[in-house]
Amino acid sequence: MLRQRGEEPLLFPLQPDPIENLVDRTESPALQGLGAPSYDGDMATETDDPRLTRRAWLQASAALGTALAVPGCASGCGASRPSSSARKANMSYDVVIVGGGPAGLSAALALGRARKRVLLCDAGARRNAAAEHIHNFVTRDGTPPDELRAIGRRELAAYPSVEARDLRIEAIAGARGAFQITSAAGTVEARRVLLCTGLIDEPLAIEGFRELWGRSILQCPYCHGWEVQDRRWGYLARGAQSLHFPLLLRGWTRDVVVFTSGAFDVPADVQARFSAAGVRVEARPVARLVAREDRLESVELSDGATISCEVLFAHPPQRQVGLVRALGVALDDDGFVRVDPVSRETSVPGVYAGGDLVSRMQGAILAAASGMQAAAMLNHELTVELATGGGPSGRE
Repeated sequence: MLRQRGEEPLLFPLQPDPIENLVDRTESPALQGLGAPSYDGDMATETDDPRLTRRAWLQASAALGTALAVPGCASGCGASRPSSSARKANMSYDVVIVGGGPAGLSAALALGRARKRVLLCDAGARRNAAAEHIHNFVTRDGTPPDELRAIGRRELAAYPSVEARDLRIEAIAGARGAFQITSAAGTVEARRVLLCTGLIDEPLAIEGFRELWGRSILQCPYCHGWEVQDRRWGYLARGAQSLHFPLLLRGWTRDVVVFTSGAFDVPADVQARFSAAGVRVEARPVARLVAREDRLESVELSDGATISCEVLFAHPPQRQVGLVRALGVALDDDGFVRVDPVSRETSVPGVYAGGDLVSRMQGAILAAASGMQAAAMLNHELTVELATGGGPSGRE
């Protein structure tokens, strides 16, 4: 198992229990006929040379026999790779997708249209659970998150090779071509696994932060800035490297305060730009967030002074969900899952990833595009394998 990279020091402390926004959730059995619902290597680079492009697409093929074992799986999950005939006899799905948000739904749609047997597993907890609407999603601007997922489920129903189940995946074992995916409902097999599990945002240990998260505390002005434009905004800066962000916020309001809690110095040139833009800097430590009727009213400082503030932007630390960490896939320096830029395969052969867990650029439409890309790359390799004798096509 690959070691995880350490997290960088935090300027604002974390609350001991994180916001559990794992995968977009819905719970029920994974296997047909079961009971009622229960809920690094070097990376290839793109090139115009078609021979090198094909090599990038198929670079993981040489690792076909590499085994994967996840802690906590059933006895024997780390056993030797089964024979080809055994895999063919026991295969249940071409692809199991873990996560039923925009990335997972988009991936399932693409794979269904490619006539692959797909199981979409949705455990329910989602990053945008507190958000009232999704924005910047063309044709779906202003759609509630639950409604977007329901629309996606309805569209998947048109493809008989796709099953969408409401359950949490507990363990993944096996190897590329013959994975065993376990939930409380049982174990299924799949040739490939696609992770669309999102991320966990860890709340800062500031009184009121958890309660206001997703309503008055936001991450993305493109997603929610229009609805709260021209109000009093603040930004919880966790380091000097993030001081470009308050200037961006000026596009939606003239009233912006940067809260540094005195944890770092603002460089003179940045301070000059802040002054020119009318952005204020508050270095006194933040003590708590004052709300009225579940909406932010002010930021109280350590000396008891208060700063009027209606909207607070923050970028708390993020971490991968437990299942992803247990798989041991390689992470980059920022903690995102490292994927091949062409194939979208992780460091574990046969395991692919798409959506928020692979990129700092996060949003519903971006996750959907990432899921689609991962599905297309996965399907390309899998189709070649099946067409050249790797097993049944999944179109029966």
